[in-house]
Amino acid sequence: MTKRTDYPLSSVSRRTVLAGLGAAGVGLIASPAIVRAQADTIRIGFPTPLTGPFGAEAKDQVKSAELAVKLVNDKGGIAGRKVELLVRDDKLNAGEAATRTLELIEKDKVHAVVGALSSAVQLAVNEVTRARGVIYVSISQSDTINEVKDFSKYTFHEALNPHMTTAAVARATFKKGSKVALLGADYAYGHEMMRGFKRAAGELGAEIVGEILHPFGAADYSTLMPRIRSLKPDILAICNFGRDQANSIKQANDFGMKKQMQIVVPVLLHNQRIAVAPDVFEGIIGGANYYWALESTVPSAKAFNDAYKAAYGSLPTDYGAYGFTGVSALLLAMAKAGGTDTDKVVEALEGLKYDVAKGPQYFRKCDHQSVQSVLVLKSKAKADMKSEQDLFDIVENVPGSEQMLRSCGELGFPT
Repeated sequence: MTKRTDYPLSSVSRRTVLAGLGAAGVGLIASPAIVRAQADTIRIGFPTPLTGPFGAEAKDQVKSAELAVKLVNDKGGIAGRKVELLVRDDKLNAGEAATRTLELIEKDKVHAVVGALSSAVQLAVNEVTRARGVIYVSISQSDTINEVKDFSKYTFHEALNPHMTTAAVARATFKKGSKVALLGADYAYGHEMMRGFKRAAGELGAEIVGEILHPFGAADYSTLMPRIRSLKPDILAICNFGRDQANSIKQANDFGMKKQMQIVVPVLLHNQRIAVAPDVFEGIIGGANYYWALESTVPSAKAFNDAYKAAYGSLPTDYGAYGFTGVSALLLAMAKAGGTDTDKVVEALEGLKYDVAKGPQYFRKCDHQSVQSVLVLKSKAKADMKSEQDLFDIVENVPGSEQMLRSCGELGFPT
């Protein structure tokens, strides 16, 4: 069951409209039946940027989160209670996200929050949830949310983080003596990914020959390409997200950069690859949390793919899968806790061993980071694609390990 106040009224039920109007302060008086239903329902808030440059990834996350809820409800819910997903558009804005999250907690009385798709936005959501003692499962990459200054007992990070992602990509592509140029978006995601590549370069003996920033949402990279070429790198690491990734790689391709250097990205995005011709991304190497072809070796991936295809007629995407794994982990913990008591669910999450889509995962005790595998992918040439969804080769599936994380001490936790 999903409640979306951001979608056209024709796509939601009358009950959802009434609930949404009530939350907006219209002053409708709910019937006793509706009040009882709300009391019995487990409500999960889900803020995500349905509008804006990350909209494609956000909508995929909603679909996967809805699937996780459906699978649980089809089995009778949790302790006899149905689960409801309350989706809100955070518009990729920290202030908007904080407002929507506060409404979810205070008006909709959600039992937990999952979501957000930006480093800065998830920190705003986390600030609201931890101040009110509400569990938050973040599904967007961030290093900061794991650090002690932003951590709370209620904060869990389901997504990979930039340290994990860049380290895996760098180990697959950097060599001792490699000259690496960095092109990054000038906000938290770009800065954290560039920091990760710089750290990995130092450990591997590669040299960073230049760092160039571009504005978030830039359409034109033409003035930057000659600057990058003048650095004469062996590797260009492009650290941006969403449409920025497609636009920057397309223009790098137009400038013939791939003939002169290997282009890598920390996160190789399914939707951005689909958005442009195969030749634009051909040969690009990057990291990922999920790719549907895992089904050939990972049984849970096959089960996830099959359920997703049955529901939507297509295959799940990388960032979309976070919606499934994040909500699934939370619901597994609620089932283990026997309900929604926050302290019991926190304890259950901390002890949870789960495998719902990609192999074994668990949350590290000190910072609640999900320990999980990291994929390294390479974008295929059109001639090598067996179908429209056959986008990447899996170069490596790096097993999950706490050794791939920054230490608890480095994050500021007592050791």
